[in-house]
Parts: sequence; C-alpha cells; structure tokens
Amino acid sequence: MIALAGCSPGQRIVVVGAKSMELMMDLQKRGYFLAASAGNCGLPAAQYDAALVDWRRRPLSALDAAMDWLDGFLGPRAVLVIWLDAQKSEAKDDLRAAVAKRGFVVLQGAEHPCGSALLARRSQAYPMQKAA
Repeated sequence: MIALAGCSPGQRIVVVGAKSMELMMDLQKRGYFLAASAGNCGLPAAQYDAALVDWRRRPLSALDAAMDWLDGFLGPRAVLVIWLDAQKSEAKDDLRAAVAKRGFVVLQGAEHPCGSALLARRSQAYPMQKAA
C-alpha cells in the first residue's frame, strides 16, 4: 500500500482498519515515524498527507461510514489507498463512486491474489485548467 501511495518517510500517514495499530508500528519500524493509526490520530484538522485503509474481511457497506470519519483528517492534496478483498466489478464500481462522491479522483487500481487496491487523490490536487 505504501508503494502504491508513493509516500515518503516525511509525510504524515494515517492507517485505518482492523489491524491499524499493527500496520502503524510496522511503518514506524520502516522509518515512517509520522504514521498514526485510527486509534491515536488526534482530532480531525486536515493534518494527514495519506490514508492507508485496510478493509479486507470487512463489509464494503461499512466503508462508507469510515470514509465519512476519515475525510476531516485528510489535507487538500492527500492520497487515499483502499485495500479490499477481491471484489466483483459491480462492487468496484460502487467503491469508485463512493470515493468520487467525497472529492477524490481515482488514479489507479491494482489487483493482487489476496485482494485489490485503489489509489485516489483529492480532486483539489488536480485543478481544472481555465479555458482560453
């Protein structure tokens, strides 16, 4: 997930999911000292540059509430990586729509035997060009 997001050790990263504390500690061991888990990320103040969401073995319908909660923590140029179990194409379309509804542009998707990942960035990071 960290490679897909393209994060550097100096960026603030919030990790969300059932194993968020474990993943946060693993990131910190790898030099990402500004990583925080959902349990210790403070109050929402648009302070994070990236969110890594591990949503494997969880219902896709519950992701909507987590996305609403997470939105206030992410800065205007934030990236979002969501890792899911392998999904049917209809579920992937629903996920893309939910991400777009919150102001993100889907940049990339990746398939892996243990699931799939989606990379998105806030749409403010891609301002529309003015017409000539």
